[in-house]
Amino acid sequence: MSELAPLIQDLALILITAAIVTIIFRKIKQPLVLGYIVAGFLISPYFSWAPTVVDTENIRIWSDIGVIFLLFAIGLEFSIKKLMKVGGPATIAAIIKVSAMMVIGYFCGQFLGWSTMDSIFLGGIICMSSTMIIVKAFDDLGLKTQKFTGIVIGILIIEDIVAVLMMVLLSTIATGKQLEGFDMGTRMISVLLKLGFFLVLWFILGIFLIPSVLKKVRSTLTDEMLLVVASGLCFGMVIVAENTGFSYALGAFVMGSLLAETLDAEKIEHLVRPLKDFFGAIFFVSVGMMVNPSMLMTYAFPIFVIVLAVVFGKLIFSTLGILLSGQPLKIAVEAGFSLPPIGEFAFIIAGLGLSLGVTGDFLYPVVVAVSVVTTFITPYSIKAADPVFGFLDRHMPGKVRFLLDQYSSGIQTADRESEWKTIIKDNLKVITIYSVILTAIIVISDYVGEIVLNYIPGIPGTLLIIVPTFLVMAPFLNALLRHSLRTDAFNTLWEDKKYSRGPLVSLIIFRVMLAAFFVSVFLMKYIRTSLVLLVLLVLLILVFIYVSKKLSLRYTDLEKRFMTNFNARENNRTVLRKEKMTETLLSKDMHFGNFDVSADSEVVGKSLKELNFRKSYGVNIVSIIRGVSRINIPDGEEVLYPLDRLIVLGSDSQLRSFKEAIEKEKIISEESGEKDVVLQQFSIGSNSPILGKSIRDSAIRSNGKCLVVGIEEENGSDLILDIDHKFVAGDVIWIVGEKERIDAVVGKPSGS
Repeated sequence: MSELAPLIQDLALILITAAIVTIIFRKIKQPLVLGYIVAGFLISPYFSWAPTVVDTENIRIWSDIGVIFLLFAIGLEFSIKKLMKVGGPATIAAIIKVSAMMVIGYFCGQFLGWSTMDSIFLGGIICMSSTMIIVKAFDDLGLKTQKFTGIVIGILIIEDIVAVLMMVLLSTIATGKQLEGFDMGTRMISVLLKLGFFLVLWFILGIFLIPSVLKKVRSTLTDEMLLVVASGLCFGMVIVAENTGFSYALGAFVMGSLLAETLDAEKIEHLVRPLKDFFGAIFFVSVGMMVNPSMLMTYAFPIFVIVLAVVFGKLIFSTLGILLSGQPLKIAVEAGFSLPPIGEFAFIIAGLGLSLGVTGDFLYPVVVAVSVVTTFITPYSIKAADPVFGFLDRHMPGKVRFLLDQYSSGIQTADRESEWKTIIKDNLKVITIYSVILTAIIVISDYVGEIVLNYIPGIPGTLLIIVPTFLVMAPFLNALLRHSLRTDAFNTLWEDKKYSRGPLVSLIIFRVMLAAFFVSVFLMKYIRTSLVLLVLLVLLILVFIYVSKKLSLRYTDLEKRFMTNFNARENNRTVLRKEKMTETLLSKDMHFGNFDVSADSEVVGKSLKELNFRKSYGVNIVSIIRGVSRINIPDGEEVLYPLDRLIVLGSDSQLRSFKEAIEKEKIISEESGEKDVVLQQFSIGSNSPILGKSIRDSAIRSNGKCLVVGIEEENGSDLILDIDHKFVAGDVIWIVGEKERIDAVVGKPSGS
């Protein structure tokens, strides 16, 4: 029998050890990540009481696969739509926190006497918080429904993006460490522009092509095939990213975010999760295998200093960043105190520095130790948020509290975007997207053109390059010339005589010149002519592209297809929600009923809030028809009037109960006879409260709600009705009103 390969024995050792340790950690309610790290330490060369992994090189490759699947899974959970929904507060808070912690990390490394590169990487390592550990802490503490957790998740989403970009920048710094000053700055700007170009290009091509292809083959894809397709796309993008000078982690993340916009995103995420968990476990075990206890003892003081810097730095700057983003102090403290732990990205960035050979061997185990300590601290820091807020609230000067309240409310009630801001944002988006697309077309055409001219030289080969390239470029040149130039905001400013049209005209000219630049750059490679003829040719081409209705329609079709793919997942969710709601309504026999409110109904004169039909009968008032007007979805303050017709949603039993309530008449009490209006007469006595007063002065009508219809003077036989007549003893008054009110106004009558 052939001997087992060392890799198989190592995998058996890793998985068995990880299984035992993680079960123990689950029992003691600790994060599984720590269990994997401990398991890695137990099978490392630094722990002599247990078997040790032999083939460390192959395990390192498997851990790299773990990083790929971790980043791929993070991309699947990310999606561009989710980034757009995160909004300003999380972005502002994340930028402030990341920037501050990078500076703290760098100076912390310098304080400890480390090299510049170790200090830079330390800043990149400690500025990120661990999504896995924080989400686990929220679950354990039952806080996922709290408002502040939404802010924290938003910050973590932004940090995931920043971490991926930071790996690119740190790789650039590491490979160009011999450069200084201006050269390094130029290199950084170049890499950022290159990164931005490829991200936009990959995003556009990915959204345009991948959902369409998956839609065409969806009917033939089984779960197994979909997993293979998704994994193949992931590793294909890893190769593309590597070949364009970026890290494999960026490629995995980008492909995950592209697949996140497809209809199959949830299914892919579900299918990939076992692979992510499996290879992720190997990655975290490999992290634990690098923990050297003797090195940790040697670097105990640096670990202590870094832990203090991480915990207090993040508590302070996370809270400050969230506060400056416009959130109330309580939310800022609760969210800020949730962000101390470092985790997965810290290990990946530390491993990157080690693989590039620019950081010391001590940095990786130091980072692992800091991660373990901050992970244990996290639940206690979260619990400490409320007491800390209470202390700050009690001891905060009133003026400071007022300013904070004003600041947060002012940020959250910001005015709508101005027309100028809308125009700038729309045009910046258009210029960036179409410039990237046109640049990519020209670069690809240049590459293909060299091959074509080798086989077909001269004019035929040149035409074979120019014509197809222009056919591809034309719709995008048309969009660059026309798109977003006649929007409502643009027209508003164009027609407003208070503003000069100069900036708007300059914007139009700039976009025309940009389109001319792309056409010129392409033509100059293949056409040798004078500058005047070249300019005329370019202008002729642009005029044709601008006025062509076919090109406009072609671009509209392309844009519609892109937006259909981009919004497919969200639109599908909307359809599914409607279908689910319909099924729910049908399963509960929900339907509409019409009910008229009678004049004697108990509900007349009461608001919907008072009546609370939903709580009492389980029905919803959908509309109120009042005469010729209709009130749809009435609010709780709406009052019901006689002859209102109510459109009500409910089941048969609910509508029956509601019908009984709506038709229930007001109960007339036995004493209601005393409320009838009567005609009475009585004589003014010597003790009458209206003696010596006129009808006007006595306020019989205004206060007593009674009406004097006649006065019979003691010595006269005719009835008079003079509002200025002063009552004297013996006058007989004829009065109309409720009996109780008459008695209250004039006292008990002496006769009737």
